[in-house]
Amino acid sequence: MKIDFKKYADGLVPAIVQDYTTHKVLMLGFMSADAVQKTEQTGKVTFYSRSKKRLWTKGEESGNFLELKSMAVDCDNDTLLIQAHPTGPVCHTGADTCWSERNHSDNFLFYLEDIIRLRKQVSPDESYVAKLFGKGINKIAQKVGEEAVELVIEAKDDNDELFINEAADLLFHYLLLLNAKGHKLQDVMNVLQKRHSK
Repeated sequence: MKIDFKKYADGLVPAIVQDYTTHKVLMLGFMSADAVQKTEQTGKVTFYSRSKKRLWTKGEESGNFLELKSMAVDCDNDTLLIQAHPTGPVCHTGADTCWSERNHSDNFLFYLEDIIRLRKQVSPDESYVAKLFGKGINKIAQKVGEEAVELVIEAKDDNDELFINEAADLLFHYLLLLNAKGHKLQDVMNVLQKRHSK
């Protein structure tokens, strides 16, 4: 990959970061040759911070890293497109992208997966997710079963609000179970897409 760092006076090239899974544009940063090298070496997207005047790895303070999946240069060799997996909110406002104003309605389930990943790392006293993970895979699987039964019961009645709430409970705990087994919603979607193409 040939990058023309001499194109701009400061020796930096724009780097557009895109979510590897959802294809959402997450942020724009600037990279030097050293930033590109460190990104490739560590697997964590690193920029050159103009304000700090040094290399800056996204997430070094917040813990919300961008895990590198791919890096490509455009036809003029002066702009990068980076596909990455965000381990948490990308914007300093807490939003999933720098263009969303805390609106997570698009691809909310992917965002929820990231929140689950972050919550399981905190104290069980602070998070229901962490508390459930602390009880182990059997308890998580049992909870999914309980929520499924409750959804079936509500399906037989005519209370739409209760039915939808139980459906939300089941989906949430299903995401917890996927995480506990080391999988993501995208893995399930991949299987469904393969089945659909047959």
